[in-house]
Amino acid sequence: MNELTERFRGVFTALVTPFKDGAVDYAAYDALVERQIDAGIAGLVPVGTTGEAATLSDEEADALIARTVRLAAGRALVMAGAGANDTLKTVDKVRRAEKAGADAVLIVTPYYNKPTQAGLIAHYGAAAEATSLPIMLYSVPGRCGVEIAPETCATLMAAHDNIVAIKEAGGSAARVTQLRKACGDKLIIHSGDDGLTLPFLSLGAIGVTSVVANVAPREMVQLVEAWQKGDTARALALHDMIAELTDGMFIESNPGPVKAALALSNLAGPEMRLPMVQVSDANRETIAGILNRFASTAAAFQEMR
Repeated sequence: MNELTERFRGVFTALVTPFKDGAVDYAAYDALVERQIDAGIAGLVPVGTTGEAATLSDEEADALIARTVRLAAGRALVMAGAGANDTLKTVDKVRRAEKAGADAVLIVTPYYNKPTQAGLIAHYGAAAEATSLPIMLYSVPGRCGVEIAPETCATLMAAHDNIVAIKEAGGSAARVTQLRKACGDKLIIHSGDDGLTLPFLSLGAIGVTSVVANVAPREMVQLVEAWQKGDTARALALHDMIAELTDGMFIESNPGPVKAALALSNLAGPEMRLPMVQVSDANRETIAGILNRFASTAAAFQEMR
């Protein structure tokens, strides 16, 4: 593995953006970032989907990226969300992220527009030409309505040296094999679905860009590290332990449930920006029960080590 690949190995946390009275709660954000780094997270992803990037102003996004870089201080790779459904806006976001000090950028497929594969090639090509930063493509058809074809990924990698990775969030482990077959071993693959982390790793992915790591960073890190060390039994046990929590983080649209979990854990407030709203009372109770069971199981698991 080369140095770049090693930097993308492990757990990257898709950070939430805490709000308080309508504004970014920077104090809570700082504490969340430090908690992630203390847990051994390899990467931090500010202003992505989980960070409610669509409702952040450019100035807020710039400030959050720069703040994450400063807080990380080289202890974790900072991969900033920089996607939009307008190529010119995407290029601007990529340039702003680079100026703010990001180490890499994560670019989601254009949502709503549903471009063809030729459109995706042109879109990502324009973004790649606008920066020297490594780029992770982000395929999430459930939110965007279009999937990056493996052949499209290969075409982009052949044309642009800085397109090096993909966050695959289509819900199918089979995509790992398809992407590797089309793109070869140089493609860095991250699972974009927490529940598929272990099967993705077994098929050749080297990391996960995780929502549940906001709540359980240490356990996610331990899962990936166990697999990397060849301790498949421990990796499976951790997968099983985290499974209910992972499912609970998606009982409503992300990031509602994870923000509810952080609020119940006294780590950040549950506030969101419209059109996103807080989870229902019933789902909040469900999440509270999941958190209680997870805390008990996690404590027992650590004692068994």
